[in-house]
Amino acid sequence: MDVNSAFLSWEAVDRLQKGETTDLRTIPSAVCGDPKKRRGVILARSVPAKQYGVTTGEPVMTALKKCPSLTLVPPNHRLYERCSAELLEFLKDRCPVVEPFSIDECFMDMTGMEELIGEPLKAAYNLKDEIKTTLGFTVNIGISENRLLAKMASDFSKPDKVHTLYPKEIKEKLWPMDAGFLYMVGETTLKKLRSIGISTIGDIAKCDPKILEFHLKSAGRTIWNYANGIAQDEEIDTKPAGKSIGNSTTTAEDIKDRETARLYLMDLCESVGTRLRSTGLKAHTVCVHFKNNRFVSYSVQRKLDRGIDATGDLFRQAMALFDKGWKKDPLRLIGVTVSSLGEDSNMQLSILEKADDYEKSSRLDRSIDALREKYGKDILKRAALLKKDED
Repeated sequence: MDVNSAFLSWEAVDRLQKGETTDLRTIPSAVCGDPKKRRGVILARSVPAKQYGVTTGEPVMTALKKCPSLTLVPPNHRLYERCSAELLEFLKDRCPVVEPFSIDECFMDMTGMEELIGEPLKAAYNLKDEIKTTLGFTVNIGISENRLLAKMASDFSKPDKVHTLYPKEIKEKLWPMDAGFLYMVGETTLKKLRSIGISTIGDIAKCDPKILEFHLKSAGRTIWNYANGIAQDEEIDTKPAGKSIGNSTTTAEDIKDRETARLYLMDLCESVGTRLRSTGLKAHTVCVHFKNNRFVSYSVQRKLDRGIDATGDLFRQAMALFDKGWKKDPLRLIGVTVSSLGEDSNMQLSILEKADDYEKSSRLDRSIDALREKYGKDILKRAALLKKDED
């Protein structure tokens, strides 16, 4: 299941519930970052905006040239996380196995449910319509015998559609499509495929896999399998969101000193820490990302002896990594990601740490999380971040 234009749909529903009369989905509109702060990229757009040629990932200025009347709204990630959680809870009441794939996509295993919900196509239409009526937004549902084909079926024509892609339908439905539609084929891979005369998914499927491996290494065999509908369930990571949590910011002005970077890292660790604690898991790896003003990216990471979820712990690790990895070049982007998430049933503190201090810090973080959840993220701020916000 894939939510149609998720960020825009959730924005539209939220605004309508608060009394707005214009549905963003019915006019040329888009969710995007702030172009004044160099974050001007289209994140989601309405069907009317799509008809003007507006695409996700393109600069806002380019989109405005295509559609001068485009309505732009800023992203509200807390809203999107809440809507995603509500959708998952809704689905779990109707399906025995629900596996999140991203914030707006999930897999559902309906095996053995036929006697309760009917044949798959009818059941999918009923579920799609129930979501539209109950939650107020539309979804696409793809049906097949494995995750790979179900995922690609959900990406067929949109919005508010149900599609099947069973193995017997691959030649008819999948092979005529452009090679770029195939799961795991990105821009770089697509260019290489074009250079050897491959233009459709059928071309990939019919190609000698050894030729693909010669040009694309192991990825060649993988996409040959995918083009033929061959995929073990474990070949698609069904919980990428559970493997890492991160946030980054593109700054209005280049970061040129440690103190400025420190404020941005503190803010990022607040965000990442809140999201991490909401999962009930702890991070065993922390990574800091850099992109300089020449658009060169690099990163540095550290595997931890024990899992952490406290904002203070994240910030200390992030600063240590920043000091280790920063090349003293002007930065236009900085980010923090935590990964290797898991449960820590036994917390092993270092010799310098006290259990009481750890518990106090943990309770404080969770109290702040609860207040922000109820009253908004700006209800409490660290004093050090006030100057950053003023700047």
